[in-house]
Formats: sequence, C-alpha cells, structure tokens
Amino acid sequence: MLKKLLFATALLHAVTWQASAQKKTAPKPPNIVLIVSDDHSAPFLSSYGYPQIKTPNIDRLAAEGIRFSRAYTTAPQCVLSRAAIMTGRNTLDVQMTRFSAPLDASVTSYPELLRKGGYHTGILGRNFHLDGNRRVPETVAVLEKYGLETFKNRVDYLNATGNRDSIFQQYTEFLDKAPKDKPFFVQVGYSDPHRIFNAKNFEPDPQSLTLPRHWPDTKGVRADFASYLGEIQRLDSDVGRVLDDLKKRGLEENTLVVFIGDNGGALLRGKGTLYDLGIHVPLIIRHPKLIKAGQVSDALVSGIDIAPTFLTVAGVPVPKEITGKSLTSAFTDPRQGGHEYIFAVRGAHGQGLPTNSSNFDLGRTIFNKKYKLIYNAIWQIPYHPVDFAGQPFWLELKQQHAEGKLDEKFDQLLFAERRKMFEIYDLQADPDETNNLSGRAEVAAVEHDLKARLQEWMILNRDYLPLPIAPEN
Repeated sequence: MLKKLLFATALLHAVTWQASAQKKTAPKPPNIVLIVSDDHSAPFLSSYGYPQIKTPNIDRLAAEGIRFSRAYTTAPQCVLSRAAIMTGRNTLDVQMTRFSAPLDASVTSYPELLRKGGYHTGILGRNFHLDGNRRVPETVAVLEKYGLETFKNRVDYLNATGNRDSIFQQYTEFLDKAPKDKPFFVQVGYSDPHRIFNAKNFEPDPQSLTLPRHWPDTKGVRADFASYLGEIQRLDSDVGRVLDDLKKRGLEENTLVVFIGDNGGALLRGKGTLYDLGIHVPLIIRHPKLIKAGQVSDALVSGIDIAPTFLTVAGVPVPKEITGKSLTSAFTDPRQGGHEYIFAVRGAHGQGLPTNSSNFDLGRTIFNKKYKLIYNAIWQIPYHPVDFAGQPFWLELKQQHAEGKLDEKFDQLLFAERRKMFEIYDLQADPDETNNLSGRAEVAAVEHDLKARLQEWMILNRDYLPLPIAPEN
C-alpha cells in the first residue's frame, strides 16, 4: 500500500513538472502593433504602384509581408470606420453612424478581448475618435453626466496626441512599461496625411506627378496633391522609427505589424464619398514566421476583418457577433480569404449643421470585383468636399465652373446641381467611376441583384434609410 502511494505521488510530481516545463517553453503569442494613418487612399504608396512617391519603410513592410490591394473601410469617415475596425462589426450594427457618438459600453472592442486573453493593451497617438467629441460644451456635459467615455476602462494604456515626437515617446513609454511576461497589443495612430498639409520638406515636385484621370489638371490641384504626398512621405519616416525600434528591442521576429488607413484622403471625390478614393485604403501585414514575404492579395477585404484576424493570431476565441473574416488564411495563400461583396455607409460628418453634403449626407454602397452600386439617399444635394472647401485650388475650380471654363467632364463630376439616386459602375472598364450605368438595359439584371443584396443587408442591420427597392405602384 505504501509503495503504491509513493509511486502515485512520484507520478503526480512528474506530471506536474512536465506540465510546468511545457508551460515555460510554450511560445508566447505574437505581439501586435497596429499603425493607423489618417485619410490615406490606397493608390498613394510606391508599393501600391504610385511611382512619384518615396515610402521605403512602408514598402519594406510590404516586401516582408503581405499587401492587400483591395482593402476597404466600412465608411469614408474616421469615426464610423474606426468603430468597425475596433469591433469587427459594421457601422450600422454598432450604431456608430453619428460622427460625434461614443462607442456604447455594451459593444465589445477587440482590445478588451485581447486583454482578457492575457495581452497588455494600449491605444496612443492620433485621437482614436471612439469616446465622443469634446468640441461642443453641451456634448461634453452629456458624455460626463452618463459616463460615456469608456476607453480608459477598455485598455491598459490610453494616451492621445497629434504631435509626431510625442507619438513616438508614447509608443516607447508603452513598450518600456509593458510586462515582459505578457504579449502586447498597441495601436499607434498618426495624423498624417490628414489636412492641414504642412510637410513642406517632404513634398515632391508638383509638375512630376501623375494625377488621377478624373481630376482636372490645374496648377492648384497639382500643388495641393504634392502637399498631400509630402504628408505620406513624412508619415513613412515615422513608421520607420517604429519598425527600427521593434528591431532594436529584439521584438521584430514575434510581432505582427499591421499598417492601415482609417479612410480615404481629403481629395477630390475622396473622403466623405463612397467612391474608390473615399474607402479604398492600404493594408499591409508582416510577421516573419507566420507570413511568407512578398505576397500580394487581391481578395476583397473590409475593415471588419482586422478584429477577427488579431483574435485568431492571438489564440483568442472570436465572438459570434463579429461579422468580419479572419485574414490568416491569406498569410500562406494570398488567394484565400476575403468577401464576395463589400458594404460601406456614409453618415453624418463632423459636428456641423446639415447645410451641405459635406456635413450631412446619407448613402450606402455594395460592390464586388466587377460592379459597384452607390445609393444616394439624399440625391437632391450636390457634391461638397470634406475638409478642403476653403482651399485655393477648390475655389479656383469653383470660379472656372461659374465662368463656364471648366471641362464638361469635370464640371459634371464635381459641380452637377444634383446627383443621381443610384449609381452603378463597371469597375473593370471604369475604375475611376465616372460612367454611371444606372438605368441602362445592359446592366438591369446586375443593378437589381445589387439592390436586392443591399436591401437584405440593410434589413438585417436595421438600417434607418428607405430601402433601395420600393413597392410597385
């Protein structure tokens, strides 16, 4: 009896020791660094095929990882888009179509899930936009009265700044204080290339630039575009500082680095619109051990896919409420992953009154790799630019329009008195989205199919807009 007891005790010690040894030698889950640029349309990086911009650090990230050529945000505006990225759920689903709204405490963000899974978590740099807006005193009073600013409780480290050097200082402070026995997640947000453009030392020669074909070629447009590209080149140098620091700390080999734009640039037919320049953003992911270098994926990817990707990499269960799809299958085979259809919404922008389509516009879009449908619910109001209505180049274009001197093609795109309620584009034949096919017999079946799919999505997500297919009279 004593021998049996001694044997059982020894066996228990052996099993305990083995489990302890395995625990000690088990690999630590990957660290995650999410770098977010602000107002960054996808074409404007050299790794995305735009030749007149120099972005060696972001290009290196792409060369060492996977670049998604067809990544889209769920909205052409920061608050709405970031809410979807942070939750893995679309903008309507998390009720974040009002620009100044805080993310409700009942909606779980992926940093909270990573934190529960053992990660040390942080958000720093550019304002993350999900705790409401403090510019209007009456709004601040509501936020404080009802305790609606919740992100201080969602992460371990929270700090916001727009200053470039302060962002890097916050980043290093976060890593210095991160527990060594835990993996970490950190979102590093930058203000570039958001207006105001002031990266004068980084600007390329305006005359050397290739303009998008659906832009008028004026001196003012070229100068403004050069200033935008200068912001991206300055951003690239800041990204380089983060990448170099990770390598210096010996963290590079086990860190998933992700670079993404929050929405498209404040450019002609960009930010605030559902056209390509408004929602098509760069997305690059690198991890030396998980991702084969130099891959390019043309899968249709949405901002809602970021959360499930991070959770899957971290070994954290993905809640059923998350509707995004993990991109991890593309890490080894770029043909895998993505969606058949992408959906995006346009809601209120900023805190201004609804005096134009910049402040207030309501629209929806659905598209696949071939066709795109845009539904302009407030079709009676014309296009009005977001964030640059007072810029000299736009005022010059307005003057040319008023004097009848602007080319008719650009005049119709930018200054039509009212828009069409529906727009449909053949994305392969017309990637600039300038030839609206809505109502034409040759695309009637396609248009109806897209409207029906959008109708289903709007119903399931309790959309408050009128549905795109009306009852027959």
